[in-house]
Amino acid sequence: MDYETILQGKYPAKLHARRVVDYIRSKIPGASGVLYLESRATKKIEDNDEDEPFRQRRYFYYLTGCPLADSYVVHDMDSSKTTLFIPPIDPEDVIWSGLPVSPEEAMQKYDVDEVKYTSDVNATLAHLGPEKSTVFAIPNQVSDQVTFLAFDNTNFSILKEAIEVTRVVKDEYELAMIAKANAISHKAHRAVLEKVKHAKNECELEAAFIGTCIAAGAPNQAYHSIVAAGRAAATLHYKHNNAPMAGKLNLLLDAGCEWDCYASDITRTFPINGKFTKESRAIYDIVLKMQLDCMAMIKEGVLWDDVHLLAHKIAIDGLLELGILKGDKDEILANRTSVAFFPHGLGHYLGMDVHDTGGNPNYADKDTMFRYLRVRGTLPAGSVVTVEPGIYFCNFIIEPFLKDPNHAKYIDKDVLDRYWDVGGVRIEDNVVVTKTGVENLTTAIKDPEEMERIIANS
Repeated sequence: MDYETILQGKYPAKLHARRVVDYIRSKIPGASGVLYLESRATKKIEDNDEDEPFRQRRYFYYLTGCPLADSYVVHDMDSSKTTLFIPPIDPEDVIWSGLPVSPEEAMQKYDVDEVKYTSDVNATLAHLGPEKSTVFAIPNQVSDQVTFLAFDNTNFSILKEAIEVTRVVKDEYELAMIAKANAISHKAHRAVLEKVKHAKNECELEAAFIGTCIAAGAPNQAYHSIVAAGRAAATLHYKHNNAPMAGKLNLLLDAGCEWDCYASDITRTFPINGKFTKESRAIYDIVLKMQLDCMAMIKEGVLWDDVHLLAHKIAIDGLLELGILKGDKDEILANRTSVAFFPHGLGHYLGMDVHDTGGNPNYADKDTMFRYLRVRGTLPAGSVVTVEPGIYFCNFIIEPFLKDPNHAKYIDKDVLDRYWDVGGVRIEDNVVVTKTGVENLTTAIKDPEEMERIIANS
C-alpha cells in the first residue's frame, strides 16, 4: 500500500458523517436533524500547572479528523454541512504556548465546510433548532454551557452506536494510517532486535522501541508496551517492563505506536542470545503455523469462531507431536484442555482503538474456548483484525488443569517440565479483511532465522 501518497489528502470526515447518517436512518427512517459531538477537554494535572496528557475523543475524531482539544462539531444531516468549532485565541495562553490553530488553517487541514469559534456554538444551535427538530448527541459528552433548548427533540441513544458500528469497516485513508503506524512500529521492533542481546533490563528495550517511534514522528503508543523476558512472557498483559534479562531464554515484545489516532498492534517473540533453544523453536513453529493457517482462512463472511477453533486444532496437533499433550486430539478439543496453553482469543478489531469497536464479545459464554473472544460473528470486508495466536507455559493457568483428572490425563507433566522456561510465544499481525482473503499491513520480521541473524550480528 502506498500509504504516504494516500495520506497527502484529508482525513475523510464527511464520508464518515454520511455513513453515520445512513446508519441512523436505517434505524430511524426519515430521521432529520443535526449530529453534535465534542472533543476531549483539557484538564490540569492535580497539584501541577500543566495539562494532563491529551487523548482525543474517538467519536469526535471520526467526524472531524481534528486532534484539537476543547472543540465541537455540528453536522447537518440534510445539507451534509459540517461546522467545526475551535477555541478562540486566548492572549494569556499565547504568551506561554504560542498561537493556536486559526479558523483559516483549520479549513485547510480538516474535511469540514465551515470553522467557527466555540463561543459561537450556542448561537449556531439556536439558529438551527427551529429548522431541525432533533439533535443527536452522546450521553455525558455535552458540556454544561451548551444548550439544546431550540430543538424539539434530543436523541442520546443512537449516535454512539452508529459511530461504533460504522467504524468497523475502514476506508482507504484509515487503512493508510494503520499501515503507517505499522511501518513505524516495524522500525521500532527492528531496533529492539538489534539491542536485545546486549540489554541488561527490559526497560532498556521499551526505551528503544518508544524512542524509535518518537524519532519517526509517532510519540503516542497505541497501548502500554509488553516487554516480557523469560517466564514473564506467560503473563498475557505483563506490565512491569523492568526485570533483569540475565539467564532468560526469550523476549516477547507486544508493542505498537499510533499514527494520528490510528493504532498498530504487533507482537514478536525471539531469543535473547540470538539462538532459539530446541524447545523454544518447537513452540515458535507451532504458533507461526497457527497464525499463517488462520490468516489463510480469513476472508469476507468467515465466522471468527471458526478461525479461532482452527488455531486450537493446530495447537493441539503441535503439542501432541511434542508429547506435551497425549491422547486423542478430538477428545482434547472437546474437553477444552488446550485452553490451558492458549487461554485468550485469536484477535480483535483494530482501528482508532487497539481493541476497536464492533466486536460484540460475549464474556459470559460458558464455553472456555470462546469466552475471551473479542470478536464474535462474521467478518466484513474492509475491517482490520489482529491475528495473534499464542502458546504459554503459565503455572497459575496450567496447574489447575494438572490437578483436574478430566484434563490431567491429556497432559504429560514430565515433558511439560522441559518447557516452563520458554515462557510464552505470541505472534501478532494486523490484516485487512478482503472479499477473497487478507492484506497484511504488518511488516515486522517474524521469520525465525532472520530474527536470529539480526540478533546474532548486532
